[in-house]
Amino acid sequence: MTTLAFVLGDQLSPTLSSLTDADPADTVVLMAEVADETGYVRHHQAKIAFLFSAMRHHAAALGAAGWRVDYVRLEDADNSGSFTGELARAIERHAPDRIVVTESGEWRVAAMLDSWSTRFGLPVEIRGDDRFLASHADFGEWAGRQRGLTMEWFYREQRARYGLLMDGAKPAGGRWNFDKENRKPVAGDLLMPRPLSFAPDEITLEVLDLVRRRFGNHPGSLDGFDWAVTAADAQRQAEAFFAHALPRFGDYEDAMVTGERHLWHSILSPYLNAGLLLPLDLCRRAEAEYRAGRAPINSVEGYVRQILGWREYMRGIYWREGPDYTKRNFLGHTRPLPGWYWTGETDLHCQREAIGQTLATAHAHHIQRLMVTGNFALLIGADPMQVQQWYLEVYIDAYEWVEAPNTLGMSQFGDGGLLSTKPYISSGAYIDRMSDYCRHCRYDVKQRVGPDACPFNALYWDFLARHEDKLRGNGRLRGPYRTWDRFAPETQGEVRAQAAGYLATLDAGGAVY
Repeated sequence: MTTLAFVLGDQLSPTLSSLTDADPADTVVLMAEVADETGYVRHHQAKIAFLFSAMRHHAAALGAAGWRVDYVRLEDADNSGSFTGELARAIERHAPDRIVVTESGEWRVAAMLDSWSTRFGLPVEIRGDDRFLASHADFGEWAGRQRGLTMEWFYREQRARYGLLMDGAKPAGGRWNFDKENRKPVAGDLLMPRPLSFAPDEITLEVLDLVRRRFGNHPGSLDGFDWAVTAADAQRQAEAFFAHALPRFGDYEDAMVTGERHLWHSILSPYLNAGLLLPLDLCRRAEAEYRAGRAPINSVEGYVRQILGWREYMRGIYWREGPDYTKRNFLGHTRPLPGWYWTGETDLHCQREAIGQTLATAHAHHIQRLMVTGNFALLIGADPMQVQQWYLEVYIDAYEWVEAPNTLGMSQFGDGGLLSTKPYISSGAYIDRMSDYCRHCRYDVKQRVGPDACPFNALYWDFLARHEDKLRGNGRLRGPYRTWDRFAPETQGEVRAQAAGYLATLDAGGAVY
């Protein structure tokens, strides 16, 4: 009996469920680079290069371990351009008795997998992805017991279930959450760690040439490409993070500094989401640093919460809410994103830093995404589907299962509060508090109106006024609305006129800000 095991591009784990009980002697592993997956959005050039190189390295590793690998390259003469088309061709080549595949991470691809058995007249076994720590059934069971889908309660159950950062039945350090300790701005004299840099090998150089030729019109740049593309190098990056950055990660995880792209962040999400690293392993290793006294509880708990809490929770929401989740638009926003989201050419220094870094490296940390680029898009009323597409295009770690709930639900409040208890909005004051960006900006973060006023300020208050009918009853916005109510009517009018001027210029296609 011949089994054809189809391994998708974000399933680069040797312990993948579709391979765990397979016999290499009668199994063919199919991997394919296909045009459909490079073109459904205009992915950042570095993301395509990373995945293709990582796939080719993984295929070589599987071959060295004794697997028979049928690898289809993008420019192979007969490449059909789709997963289904490549499966059809592989069936002709190998005449398998059955197909085994690990479930997809996205609704779009899941629909393809579901069609294969009928289409090809073969048994197709779609296995759960046990690299995640909560199955669809696990999340559904938890959600079914809740009055509201608050991530914190999911996270606490996950902690207890896996015994992570637990002292018996109690959380390590006496608290479940140390988030209040993790909001420090960075002092200018701190020596920041640097992630490892990996020089492209022959395989990666070949892929970089391919991407330049085929996808040179996509966002971003390949200059200085130095991402790890093997599990071994991803592990080296993880070890460097745990040794040098984790101890101060918690204190400064929300901080932003001009010219500093990574600070104390791990830069491991691309490897985790592609399967080169495994989530439980990273959580256990972080906990070991705490137990050994090498990293404080606020850093380790904050890191574990991002993986065990937010990452798993976002996946659960994505699959529970269904394929139409991405179409929700609670606030009725329709404005196009400003063109400088694709160029970084803006006088707003915070945006120039976050977007410029994104285009250069395909990466930015979560506060840059949420409170700089996402915050501004929400304040101007950008179409959440366009915002979501932008995030999916430009980030190396973006897959719809994690990117859509983060963008639509958390960043843009498109689901009306299913995921987030309030819109993540701020004036320029938050950015000023958590960064040095405002010191380098031509706008004055202290001014609400006038030609030099920070646009975030008027837009913040205008957002609250525009959406008063939907948001005034939100308990977490009670304070901001009380403040707005204390503004004199003429002050409110000036602020709203200032915001209207910004929005009118955007609508006219002007080079605003």
